Amino acid sequence: MRQVLILAAGLALAGAAWAHNCPNEMKAIDAKMSTKPTLSKENADKVAKLRKSGEDHHKAGKHAESMKDLGEAKKILGI
Repeated sequence: MRQVLILAAGLALAGAAWAHNCPNEMKAIDAKMSTKPTLSKENADKVAKLRKSGEDHHKAGKHAESMKDLGEAKKILGI
């Protein structure tokens, strides 16, 4: 029983840490985009869409989905 409680507490803390990382990911994307990286119009649009989707998911409390979208955007940007 004790191990289950410790595991539950650990998962709760990990979820909170994950949630607070979304803004850092968005800042990294914004910083890279401010340097005007060489991207095709298609990729630039895709990054903007993923960045917006990530922010929307974050605001809705869907942090796993947010991190997925933001991660895809970072991959396109090479960060």
